[in-house]
Amino acid sequence: MSDELPIFDLLGAAKLTAIVAGFYARVPADDILGPMYPKADIAGAEERLRGFLIYRFGGPQDYIRDRGHPRMRMRHSPFVVDQPARDRWMKLMMASIDEQDVAPEHRAYLEQFFGGIATFLKNR
Repeated sequence: MSDELPIFDLLGAAKLTAIVAGFYARVPADDILGPMYPKADIAGAEERLRGFLIYRFGGPQDYIRDRGHPRMRMRHSPFVVDQPARDRWMKLMMASIDEQDVAPEHRAYLEQFFGGIATFLKNR
């Protein structure tokens, strides 16, 4: 994105954490995404996404220190990420963002950001 917003500064760690938690609260019951996440690793997946977003949006670099380069395509390659999976991921993420009372301009930015990444990760 050419005009990046300082999302970490604008939303803060607590709101980003709540967005990720809201997303992962929806995943286990979802018929498309739920089967992709081992039940024993939902907390781990939540922690990884939270760390990545905090890092990516300008917060502390703990994710890079702990996991190195995101290598997102490689990390997602074992999963079928087709158009329905991409769209469902976006639906659940945007529902979680909407629960957090994010300002419209920040919501639009997040929707564009996540939409680009979700499309990039499609592998089928």
